[in-house]
Amino acid sequence: MPRVVAAFDFDGTLSRRDSLVPFLRRLCGDPRVLGAVLTRLPVLLAAAAGRVSRGRAKEALLRPLIGGRRLADVEPVAGAFAERLLGTGMWPPGLERLEWHRGRGDEVVIVSASPELYLAPLGRVLGVRAVLATGLEVDAAGRLTGRLRGDNVRGAEKVARLDAWLEGDPAEVWAYGDSDGDRELLARADHGFRRQGHGFTPV
Repeated sequence: MPRVVAAFDFDGTLSRRDSLVPFLRRLCGDPRVLGAVLTRLPVLLAAAAGRVSRGRAKEALLRPLIGGRRLADVEPVAGAFAERLLGTGMWPPGLERLEWHRGRGDEVVIVSASPELYLAPLGRVLGVRAVLATGLEVDAAGRLTGRLRGDNVRGAEKVARLDAWLEGDPAEVWAYGDSDGDRELLARADHGFRRQGHGFTPV
């Protein structure tokens, strides 16, 4: 019998809303984040319009905010942010669905464009099997560069990460998302669900 895997997007599917900017605000403070957003506004708008990749826009925002910071200094902030998300930032219907799958004995994974830096500790508390999220590059001195490690986990990259994790094993895949960035993942699944109102709707 094939394994059963439930793949969840994070932002807007398990969480109430986007998590990257709130994390950066917690790490860097509102004035620095606002300044970075304003100075990088052209590339952010171009990404929203589909003229440049979301990964490029993400790096443009991350470089001035986290570039040069020691990973060892950022990790405790990421852990505290994960705890805060678990306390007030999660979307109850998403968590209920995740727990339903865990109760059935399904393998639950988070597949997200948000940074692995804070999703990994959050995933451990939630008891998921794996967190397939965007990695952040760290240099030989243990400092974040502000660049991504690998591709931004959005769109087709979500399918690529999930399939790589499955390692060719047959699986019945359930997938949950809320945006166009999840379209390919939902299409890949045997059972795809999109956030709609106060729950999920099959697609």
